[in-house]
Amino acid sequence: MVSTAWQPPPPQGGDPTPPGYLWPPAGSPPPYPYPPNAAQGPWPAPYPPPGQYPPPYPSPYPYPVYATPGTNGLAIAALVLGILWLYWVGSILAVIFGHISLSQIHHTRQGGRGLAIAGLVLGYVGLALFLMLVIFGVAVARTATIHSGVSPAGP
Repeated sequence: MVSTAWQPPPPQGGDPTPPGYLWPPAGSPPPYPYPPNAAQGPWPAPYPPPGQYPPPYPSPYPYPVYATPGTNGLAIAALVLGILWLYWVGSILAVIFGHISLSQIHHTRQGGRGLAIAGLVLGYVGLALFLMLVIFGVAVARTATIHSGVSPAGP
């Protein structure tokens, strides 16, 4: 037979309390298996006495307060100007602000690297569209002057 620390279950409908156990009176805390120390009361108070808020002991783990560096303002400006191209002046400024903000972010460990890169990409796309428009305009103007019979160098 295998011995266990568990008592056998009570018979069906029997009393589940073990023999020799008395239920504590209603409203009292449950019994603790060991007697309290002589200097300790039977049950600690749930809250400190009035007038002792916060408790008189210090925090167990003091934590340092770090200032977060925040997001670089030029990175935000590069993204906004890359989106609002403002007749391609915004694209030029987005490229300039994007490069400056990437340098500042590298040195100051600020946030906003993704914003700066997005502003750079949008700025370069705007500049590429502007360059393609200029090339297209020059080609159309040159084709128009050739087909009109007028020499581009003059008469």
